[in-house]
Amino acid sequence: MSARSGGQASVELVGVLPLVAVIALAVAQLLAAGAARELAGHAAEAGAAAILQHRDPGQAARAALPDWSRERMAVAVDGRVVRVALRPPGLLPGLASALAAHAQADAGPGS
Repeated sequence: MSARSGGQASVELVGVLPLVAVIALAVAQLLAAGAARELAGHAAEAGAAAILQHRDPGQAARAALPDWSRERMAVAVDGRVVRVALRPPGLLPGLASALAAHAQADAGPGS
């Protein structure tokens, strides 16, 4: 390998690094969105279970989430249905709101 071809490889590597970084951020953002979807589902189910136990469903849904995600969530209770919306952490500007997770759980018919 000559010094010239080694220098060309270095220049090519430097040219590709920003693309690799953007791809890594996009993959991390999608993983965060998947985690938010799972957490929203768990929170909605916790809220529905709280209805069955005659407890506050909004409080139960918030308690089911880790601390870092509670400020990113919204809970709506309509009768015996709990809806949770959760925004994932935003690694790429503006993308977190577009990838917000929505989940719903129903406590079943009233008794």
